Amino acid sequence: MINGARTVPTHNVLHKTTLEQWRMFQAVASAGGFNQAAALVHKSQSSIHHAVQKLESTLGVSLCVTRGRRVHLTPVGELMLRRASYVLDEAARLESLAAGLREGVETELTIAVDHAFPQELVYDTLNRVVEEYDLLCINLRETVLSGANELLLKGQVDLAISPFTLPDCLNEEICSVPFIAVARPGHALHQTDRELALSDLKSHRQIVVRDSASGAREDQGWLGAEQRWTVDHLRTSMDLVSRGLGFAWLPEPLIRMALAIGELQRLNLGGSTERHVTFYLNFVDADRLGPATRAFMGELRYRTM
Repeated sequence: MINGARTVPTHNVLHKTTLEQWRMFQAVASAGGFNQAAALVHKSQSSIHHAVQKLESTLGVSLCVTRGRRVHLTPVGELMLRRASYVLDEAARLESLAAGLREGVETELTIAVDHAFPQELVYDTLNRVVEEYDLLCINLRETVLSGANELLLKGQVDLAISPFTLPDCLNEEICSVPFIAVARPGHALHQTDRELALSDLKSHRQIVVRDSASGAREDQGWLGAEQRWTVDHLRTSMDLVSRGLGFAWLPEPLIRMALAIGELQRLNLGGSTERHVTFYLNFVDADRLGPATRAFMGELRYRTM
């Protein structure tokens, strides 16, 4: 006997208990008594008492004892409760999954998101969606320029957030993001008191981000510098610019903090210091979008209004 448990054969035991019996036991443990548990799960006190007694008899262990008006778990009961709670949670998730499949709720949402799109918007939107669809698996594909649309056309994602529209597809304008021409304080481009012209940038190194598409690629923004370094990620571009290795046009949400603390500084280009890029939510067939995908789209619209 270990902590009140009697030694019994382990074969052919687990299948003799039911989820309903474990649910009754969990209710007793949570409420602290049989009468209280009856009100909690809307069952009679006698049916709950019988379910717990049946568990103890089947398993050959003492799960709880009554002291005064309250029911207390034995050490074995506490261990069983932890395991039973896990099993009951998994059973609830299975039932929820089956209900979702019956109603056409997708189990996975795959989205291609351009690096320059405000990532906080995506994260906050996804977090809100999974609060409602808690079994939904999320697959984020991070892309640059035409990469998101390429994945959409290949059928590898459900939605694409891209700076380009797609012919013969549905393209919904989401928001406009300002890109700012910046360099590190102390860079040669900051060493003049006059307003810079775009021609002044030609003799300085520009850091640009490579299109992630494997097929036809797009160029975007001012690319007039005679010397360019091309990288795969916006954060790499930001890091190189922060080290004084060149200038770049970077999305304002990405560099907001770096501007605020003086790590980066706007170039004095006058009216040309910013350019705005419109982002689109692209998808192929609205009728094939599941409830969770539609919920993501609706939440994203709301957050970008």
